[in-house]
Amino acid sequence: MHKGTSTKTWAILMVSPFILCFILFWLAPMLLGVWVSLHKWNLSSGNNGFIGLQNYIDILTPGSLYNEAFMLALKNTLVFVVISVPPLVIIALGLALLLDQLPAKLKPVFRTIYFVSYSISVTAVSAIFLWLFNENGGFINNLFLSIGILDKPINWLSEQPYAWVSVLIATVWWTIGFNMMLFINGLDEVDPSLYEAADLDGANGFKKFIYITLPQIKNVAFFIIIMTVIASFNLYGQSKLITAGGPEQSTTSLTMSIQNTVFGMNQLGVGSSMAIMMGIIMLLVTASQYFMSYRKKEVN
Repeated sequence: MHKGTSTKTWAILMVSPFILCFILFWLAPMLLGVWVSLHKWNLSSGNNGFIGLQNYIDILTPGSLYNEAFMLALKNTLVFVVISVPPLVIIALGLALLLDQLPAKLKPVFRTIYFVSYSISVTAVSAIFLWLFNENGGFINNLFLSIGILDKPINWLSEQPYAWVSVLIATVWWTIGFNMMLFINGLDEVDPSLYEAADLDGANGFKKFIYITLPQIKNVAFFIIIMTVIASFNLYGQSKLITAGGPEQSTTSLTMSIQNTVFGMNQLGVGSSMAIMMGIIMLLVTASQYFMSYRKKEVN
């Protein structure tokens, strides 16, 4: 009995830091955000009383100021999710497969090279790509002009679709290393004997990838897709610092719109409602991905 009690106590002590962090940095802020969203809360005048779901109604009412801002930002965010998730997953997988073919001594070197970009702050990354894509004197324009691809500079940061291209390239360069490392970890878990058996059967590289590699790393791939979707939904720094949400708010994300509502318009209650709705949308998207993956497993 004493041993069992001691084991339970030790288990509680081991998980308590995680539980404490979960409560302090996720659960408590979320509950506070829900509570604030149900009040008419202005940063200047403070809490002006409970108004129930009125903030949500204002956001969802067509034609209202908050509705226009929220729907535009939601559309922009969904566009970014659609254009960013495939390259962030596919390129990361391709790099992981290439690194997996390298000699054992070289793998750590190239892993570090590809992962180092992820350790750079978004401010530094944005500064790099502001210089690269600058219309006047930027490296990309100068390069394309010098080799004859362009006959005049492109305004990468203030015209569409180039603004999205700039944000997308910066995001892929910055974050691709994280997904690549996750794929590498998944590839390391694949049983080498499966490839040896496939070689004996005369399978080529493509067939081994389709019938061995992909099925073996599907759980890792699903996790990466989910995490990439969530990260893309939280687009902020790249769009804020590289394009400033332009041109004409076409790269303004949900997080930027929430920040503007809270700190630009002083509407903390409305901003909290937008944040809660953003969380619900992300939850629905994630749940739908899980449901489709589960149904696919049942069919197979």
